[in-house]
Amino acid sequence: MKCSTITAIVLVIFANNATIAAPDAERIVSLDFCADQYVLKMLPRARILAVSPNAGKHFSYMRDSTTNIPTVRPIAEDVLALKPDLIIRSYGGGPYASRFFELAGVSVLQVPLTNSLEDIRNAIRHVADGLGVTQQGEKIISTMNRRLESIHKSNSKRMALYMTPTGVTSGPGTLIHEMLQAADLENFQRQPGWRSIPLERLAYEQPAVIAAAFFTAEENYLSMWSPMRHPVAKNQMIDQPTVMLQGAWTACAGWYLLDAIEALANSATIDGNQ
Repeated sequence: MKCSTITAIVLVIFANNATIAAPDAERIVSLDFCADQYVLKMLPRARILAVSPNAGKHFSYMRDSTTNIPTVRPIAEDVLALKPDLIIRSYGGGPYASRFFELAGVSVLQVPLTNSLEDIRNAIRHVADGLGVTQQGEKIISTMNRRLESIHKSNSKRMALYMTPTGVTSGPGTLIHEMLQAADLENFQRQPGWRSIPLERLAYEQPAVIAAAFFTAEENYLSMWSPMRHPVAKNQMIDQPTVMLQGAWTACAGWYLLDAIEALANSATIDGNQ
């Protein structure tokens, strides 16, 4: 039997037997580790039917909360076999996953894309409302705001350069740029968007702080073509104060970005305001 025929049969079966979930749906499946963070943070164990296979990996912020929680691959047949009331996803299952599962009679809660701290707040509210835990979402936002407000602000801001093992950095118009600003730092990268590390500028001008992300990841290695292989780039992490940012803090944009902001802010306070 062809795969398309099997898929069609699955859709017919679940369309005839499943009902659209209410906002307080009890049996919830998460399809990817970005969505996992919200489920593991906001819901009691009894409401979590399954999370993604990456929920317990080192790059998952809520990894310590995954004990004894089943996992499921973002494959339609595997997910539908669990008969969830609600599916939550960020990217899991591919671009057509939401449409597919909704045709099968299962509601899908989409985690919004975020490009700013305000986007993160809105995403928390959206997901919390969709999971039926609005007050829990507001508590997370309140804590997030309180932590931001407690960061010391100075008149003279120090330059910081965000660096990754692939030699990529981030300029104005990105969440990373806003993260640096929230930490009371000025972004060394002046060009907007995601860019290669500015090697030529680094040859004659250096930032005061390096924000190094993903360098501690278990599977990281420098490709032969990474700008990080250049001595000018390597020397930044030797010669300048470096804040090692855990991949779990920045891999998916959420309230846990505050861990990275506070680590950077503490460095700025220690090194720049003695």
